[in-house]
Amino acid sequence: MSETNPLVQRIHASDRYRWIALVTVLAGLFSSGITITILANSLSTIAKDIGTTPSLATWILTAQLLTLAVLMPMMGKLGDTHGHRRVYLIGFGVFAAMSIPTALAPNIGWLVVFRVLGAAGGAATNPTSMAIVMHSFSREDRVKALGWWQLVGAGAPVIGLAVGSAVVESFSWRWIFVGQGVISIIALGLAFVVLQETPKQAAGRFDVAGASTLALGIVSLLLGMQLLQRLGAGALPIGLLIAAPVVLWFFVWCEQRAVEPLLPLRFFRARNFTASLVALFGANFAYMGSFIVTPLLLQHQFGYSIKGTAAVLALRPLTFSIMAPMAGYLAARLGDRLLATWGTALIAAGMVAFVIAAQQHSIVFVFIGLCGAGIGMGTGSPSLISAVGNTVESNELGVANAAQGMIGQVGVVIGIGVLSTVQSAGTGDHSFVNAYGVATVLAVGAIVAARWVLDADHRSAEHDHVDVQVVVNDNGADIVRATAH
Repeated sequence: MSETNPLVQRIHASDRYRWIALVTVLAGLFSSGITITILANSLSTIAKDIGTTPSLATWILTAQLLTLAVLMPMMGKLGDTHGHRRVYLIGFGVFAAMSIPTALAPNIGWLVVFRVLGAAGGAATNPTSMAIVMHSFSREDRVKALGWWQLVGAGAPVIGLAVGSAVVESFSWRWIFVGQGVISIIALGLAFVVLQETPKQAAGRFDVAGASTLALGIVSLLLGMQLLQRLGAGALPIGLLIAAPVVLWFFVWCEQRAVEPLLPLRFFRARNFTASLVALFGANFAYMGSFIVTPLLLQHQFGYSIKGTAAVLALRPLTFSIMAPMAGYLAARLGDRLLATWGTALIAAGMVAFVIAAQQHSIVFVFIGLCGAGIGMGTGSPSLISAVGNTVESNELGVANAAQGMIGQVGVVIGIGVLSTVQSAGTGDHSFVNAYGVATVLAVGAIVAARWVLDADHRSAEHDHVDVQVVVNDNGADIVRATAH
C-alpha cells in the first residue's frame, strides 16, 4: 500500500506506532502457531484418514522443524539486506497460501510437501517479524515487547488445542488448516497496511558456501536424531550424527574466510550473544523434551486418558503465557541477567519435580513440574531473546534473531529426540527418572549460561569493546561506522 495513503500515513505517524506494529506481527505469530499442538495431537487421526502409518505421519512435524531450523539464518540475512517488511510479507504470503493445499492434500507425500513449503515461508517470518519489533522499540523496552511475544507464542497453541480438538472430532482435521488460512490472510492484510520497512544493509554477495554447509550440518544433526529414535543405532543415523560436527566445522571454516558471512563469527565474541544462545539451547532442550515424555508418564503411571492428559498439560503453556508479559516489565526494571537466571532455575526445579513425581508416583509433583517449567520459560526467555538482539547493530537484527531461532529449534528437536530415546530405552519408573535426569542436567547448564548474561550498563561497554576489536582486526571502514553509536 502506498506511503501516500492517508490511513497509512496516520498509522506511521502515530505515537503508538510501535505497539500497533507489535500487535500486527503478533497476529501473524498467532495464526502460524495455532495449529502446532492440535496437529501433534491429531497425527493418528490424520494417518488413518490419508491411509498411512502413525510413524510416517510424524514426518509432518519433523519435516517442518527441519525446514525452519535450516532456512532461518538465510531468511534473517535476506531481511537485513532486502528489508524485513518485504521478506516478512513474501514469507507470510507463502505460509498463508500453503494452508488450503495442506487442507486438500490427498496423501502423506503431498501433505509433507505442503507443510515444508509453508514452513519455508514461516522461516522467513520468524526472524524478520522479531527484527521489526526490535527496530520499533528501544533497546531498553524490547524486553517488554518480547514478553507479549512470548504470551502469544505460548497462548496460540493452547487456543488451537481447545478449539481444534472440537473441530477435528466434529468435522475433520482438514478444517483446522482452512481456519488457519483465513486467519493468516487477515493477518497478512494487516501487515501490508501497518508495517514500515526497516533500514537495509548494502546488498552484496550471498554466502552460498556458508548457507550450504550450515544447512547440511543442521539437517545431518536433526535428521540423525530423528532416525536414531525411530530406527535405532543403524548405519544411517550414526553416519549422519558423525557427519554433522564435521560439516559444521567446515561451516565455521567458510565463515572465517567469507567476505560477507551468513553468520558473522564476531557475534560470538559478545558475551551476551553466546551466553544467551547456550542458555536458550539448554532451556528448550529441557522444556520441550520433558513435554514429550510427560504425556507418557501421565497415561502409563497415573492412568490418565488422552483428554485428561491434554487438560493437565495445558498448565505449562498457560503459566508460560501468564508469566511472559510480566517478566518483560520486570526485566526492564531488574535486568536481563536476574530474570534469565530465575527463569532457567525454575525450569531446572521443574525437571527435579518430574524426577520426584516419577519416583514417588506423585501427581502433585507433576503439576509442580509443569508449572515450574512454564513459569520458568515465561520468565527467562524474553530476557534471553532480548539480550541476543541487543548485542548487534540494528542492520544485523535479522541474522541475530535467526540465530537464536535456529538454536531454539535445534534444542527442541534434540531434546525431544534424546529424552524420548532415553525414556524408551529404560524400563518402568526408571525410564522416566532417567529422561528427566538428563533434562535436569541441561537445565542446570542453562542456569550457568544465564549467569553470564550482562545487564544493559555492562552490555554497552562490552559491545563497544567488541566492535573496536573487530575494527582493529578486520580494518573495515563499514565496521568503523558501526561503532559510532
